[in-house]
Amino acid sequence: MGLLQLLIQDPLTFVLLAIPLLYSIIIHELAHGWVASLMGDPTARYMGRLTLNPIKHLDPVGTAMLFIFGFGWAKPVPVNLSLVRNTRLGLIWVSAAGIIANLLFAFLAILTLRLLSPAPSGSIGLLLYYLAQINIMLASFNLIPIPPLDGSKIAMGFLPERAQYALARLEPYGFFVIIGLLYLGALDPVIHFFRWIILTLIGLLLP
Repeated sequence: MGLLQLLIQDPLTFVLLAIPLLYSIIIHELAHGWVASLMGDPTARYMGRLTLNPIKHLDPVGTAMLFIFGFGWAKPVPVNLSLVRNTRLGLIWVSAAGIIANLLFAFLAILTLRLLSPAPSGSIGLLLYYLAQINIMLASFNLIPIPPLDGSKIAMGFLPERAQYALARLEPYGFFVIIGLLYLGALDPVIHFFRWIILTLIGLLLP
């Protein structure tokens, strides 16, 4: 169900889902720029992208896709890894930053639900549940090693230069490949696998 349809059928659930989804995507992008800044690349900071202001991050097409299909994206935070001393290490950490941010939010949401157990009813419980599920989904999806997803860039950081170049050449077509594979359901086992790993790790960390 797209968010637009959900808005018509269940406005309360729409708000509870749309707000954490929107900010989970924004924080994912913000984390890329923040880590890049820490590693010596001030590009995102100079362009005013190290902010939680959604206007700075929203992509018109990505937002429309989010409301219609429930799947969307924000504008990528600009990063210039040539300004980072260790380019390979920078590629790994900057790319992983968004995934780590999503994992942290998922962990905190589940931990809060545990601390408030028995599980809180009503809006608070639903908000925490959606926050956890959305961030686990975003982390699992972005771990897929297909350009331009973060998983591909993390992989590039460990690959030799020739393999990096070959993978980077796929990036202009990666979005269409991803959409096609999602439509065919071919990525479902991969996403479920990453989701299982994430939930297992969170389960090990929680009391």
